Amino acid sequence: MSDALKHECGIALLRLLKPLEYYKEKYGTAFYGINKMYLLMEKQHNRGQDGAGLASIKLNMNPGERYISRVRSNQQQPIQDVFAQINERINDIMEETPGLSENVARQKKELPYLGELFLGHVRYGTFGKNSIESVHPFLRQNNWMHRNLIVAGNFNMTNVNQLFEKLITIGQHPKEKADTITIMEKIGHFLDDAVAKLYKRLKAEGYNKQQASPLIAERLNVAKILKKSSKDWDGGYAMAGLLGHGDAFVLRDPAGIRPAYYYKDDEIVVVASERPVIQTVFNVDFENVQEIEPGNALIIKKDGTAHTKEIIPPLPRKACSFERIYFSRGSDAEIYKERKMLGKLLLPKVLSSIGDDIRNTVFSFIPNTAETSFFGLTEAVEEYLNERKTKEILNGQRSLSAEKVREILSERPRVEKIAIKDVKLRTFITEDSSRDDLVAHVYDVTYGVIKPEDNLVIIDDSIVRGTTLKKSIIKMMDRLHPKKIVVVSSAPQIRYPDCYGIDMARMEDLIAFRAALALLKDHNQYDLVEAVYKKCKLQENLKDIEVKNFVKEIYDPFTDEEISQKISELIKTDTVNAEVDVIFQKVANLNKACPNNLGDWYFTGNYPTNGGNRVVNKAFINFYEGNKERAY
Repeated sequence: MSDALKHECGIALLRLLKPLEYYKEKYGTAFYGINKMYLLMEKQHNRGQDGAGLASIKLNMNPGERYISRVRSNQQQPIQDVFAQINERINDIMEETPGLSENVARQKKELPYLGELFLGHVRYGTFGKNSIESVHPFLRQNNWMHRNLIVAGNFNMTNVNQLFEKLITIGQHPKEKADTITIMEKIGHFLDDAVAKLYKRLKAEGYNKQQASPLIAERLNVAKILKKSSKDWDGGYAMAGLLGHGDAFVLRDPAGIRPAYYYKDDEIVVVASERPVIQTVFNVDFENVQEIEPGNALIIKKDGTAHTKEIIPPLPRKACSFERIYFSRGSDAEIYKERKMLGKLLLPKVLSSIGDDIRNTVFSFIPNTAETSFFGLTEAVEEYLNERKTKEILNGQRSLSAEKVREILSERPRVEKIAIKDVKLRTFITEDSSRDDLVAHVYDVTYGVIKPEDNLVIIDDSIVRGTTLKKSIIKMMDRLHPKKIVVVSSAPQIRYPDCYGIDMARMEDLIAFRAALALLKDHNQYDLVEAVYKKCKLQENLKDIEVKNFVKEIYDPFTDEEISQKISELIKTDTVNAEVDVIFQKVANLNKACPNNLGDWYFTGNYPTNGGNRVVNKAFINFYEGNKERAY
């Protein structure tokens, strides 16, 4: 509950289909594209606040004129910093150049960033890599316009080591093993190859190098390059790229793990990680924003034509359910309904925990992202009460007094704002006891609304590590002196690490895993841990397709309820007086609420790609051996 989860990342790609003069005349500015990119990135800042970058390409520039610009930042507010740098450079040149403000052709020629094709990126830095060199977009430069490649993505590859080795076997010498560099160099290799082959063909047709250049741009088969490049990729990704001459693409992984949406009309083609971002920035309807299908790429040619093309045969769709539960903006029409349904489906478990005593129960939520599922839960409580009231009145027939009817009708859920996040306190003190005391004050609580006989029901999106819950939230809620604290997670128990872009890499960090280990000790079954370790070790040299997830066996001896009960014990300290109960969503209910996003490997261990099973086994091996390294 309220554990910080980092997720990489958000992308925004924009292609202007008209000359810049068109936007100047219709919208009053030639900077229409830059302005829209700011909005597209700012509206996705929920997807990454550690770094941001923007690249732009100007079409049809003459030799000797700059046509690629890029700016990146890893400052405290990176999106604002990126556009502050852009504005400062543009304003300086505008002030120094009289007459430039009304001459769009000169602006395009002389001002950086003012182009027709843009790629933006926001990111969270994972496992400490937050240097400026790690911030997207990445640029692969070449004197041949067609061989310039700009790449940014929302992705993580499970098999980066194998991909790195493949680059070496084709004669490359990558400067580092990071998956972004590896992916870019792989695409770059096949891009170089395609351009060289096209030139050779055009030369045989009688064209010289200068004449061949526009024909290469016209004939370049981006889909073919992507098919060759992505052949061995294993991971979740929405990969975006720009080619120096003006082609662009966004490729989505074959299981649809990472999201990507697009919209096109006669003025623009735009891609973003989230649908409501496009709806808001361009004022378009829900049904006009399309999803890039799994295994497909949206390809935008230099001439402005755009089409989708299958690049990789789709796998069974396993779109990330955490996108729906937690990461994506709740303003998406579908996500809003799904989150409300997640809350509604929790009602039976909540009623059981509070003994059906709604009259003496206060409902609330932490943090703000849980508000929508909270609405769903309280609506379900109201519906339940209405049914109960109706039965009570009908059973009373004519014997009920008006006063008694009013009393029956007056019962409703007690909804309160219990916790308010005050400030993100810096843990500048290293001593554990002092740090824990600071963490316990991250939230302020509302006094005077809880009675000693009350239950307090608090709903959140998910419970991952349980650290904030134990050290802060439970203690904070106990100050209000409720009889019972019921912590409700709209997500199921998170039992397995992610390897497709969410920063959950280590088994021992997960409260559900620690609970299972504690239960094994309680039942004198801890030797199962060593048995699973041996099974995992025996698979280390197998091909990914042959690897099985043996970590599931750690959970097999216990019911979901037993693990939830143990989590309740683990998060309650001796200083807490109230009874504590923890409730989790059922996986079946999650899939019912989010039927199109069935990627539930964090909860079930059913990984959508072969590399996932290798990663989870490696994470368990690391835990057993006391190795703090990540499993991928």
